[in-house]
Amino acid sequence: MAGMTPLGAVARGMLAGAAGTLAMDALLYLRYRRGGGEERFAPWESAASVQDWKDAPAPAQVGRRAVEGLFQRELDPRWARTANNATHWATGVLAGAQYGLVVGSVARPRIGYGVPLGAGLWGTGYAVLPAAGLYRPITSYDRATLAKDLGAHLLYGLTTAAAFAALGPARCRARKAG
Repeated sequence: MAGMTPLGAVARGMLAGAAGTLAMDALLYLRYRRGGGEERFAPWESAASVQDWKDAPAPAQVGRRAVEGLFQRELDPRWARTANNATHWATGVLAGAQYGLVVGSVARPRIGYGVPLGAGLWGTGYAVLPAAGLYRPITSYDRATLAKDLGAHLLYGLTTAAAFAALGPARCRARKAG
């Protein structure tokens, strides 16, 4: 990993975070289908059913609050789906960027570093989102729900860490060989 610039680590982390987000979404989609859901992956992934703020999930609400707070004007309900997708993917990609910046400074990134990444994001969600009024307090969820959610976040973390590691060594070896 010697010679990796901070910008390179961030870019690699962003790509890894996208891979982690997709892996987590694939797991959540599989659970959705096993639970009787019938929507195909692309419409499900892109939140095609989100048409307004009333039924919009937490990522859409976070995006809405950010835009409305920044621009000091109400965001039309037609933007709920876009806000959901942008916030969801930005969260995963930017968490990967932060991971890349931190782990890019160690000699050998380990896939196991994905465990604290995923667990940290899970815990942060249950601390921040209830405080924002978008989730109930963590104590109001049953253990099975929390365990499933933790598992999905651990998959994100481990996939992000694996992708980050996979994106690096071959390039480093190629540079040394050349």
